[in-house]
Amino acid sequence: MTSLTLIRRIKAPPEAVFAAFVDPETIALWWGPDQGPVLLAEVDPRLGGRFHVRFRMEDGTEHGSTGIFEEYDPPHRLAMSWTWDSDPGETSRVEVSLQAVEDGTELVFVHARLPDQASRDSHEQGWNGALDKLEAVFARG
Repeated sequence: MTSLTLIRRIKAPPEAVFAAFVDPETIALWWGPDQGPVLLAEVDPRLGGRFHVRFRMEDGTEHGSTGIFEEYDPPHRLAMSWTWDSDPGETSRVEVSLQAVEDGTELVFVHARLPDQASRDSHEQGWNGALDKLEAVFARG
């Protein structure tokens, strides 16, 4: 097992960044690694609540993930199980920690319990693309 850690500075308060992970309308603006659309964003934003998000990439492939919120402490921390629809036997964990800083929020994003280095590398590319879009959502104001 391996994990991936990404750190970003987002020009928005922690409350807004936290909401971007649990509000379906905001998820639709940034989820997925490229400019393809989010097709589905269902979220029950509470401890023990479930989420299901599905997006289409520019190459036409579709990817969906589901999970359960295992930690829910707005606007500071969120952790959820993560299972790709295409691989229901493999569950990893996504953790988001948010800290107010002078120009907005420091986001520490961890995708843990990835099965191997190839999976880690693939998720790194995907999450960097998505987090670039998240930064752009707030940069636009």
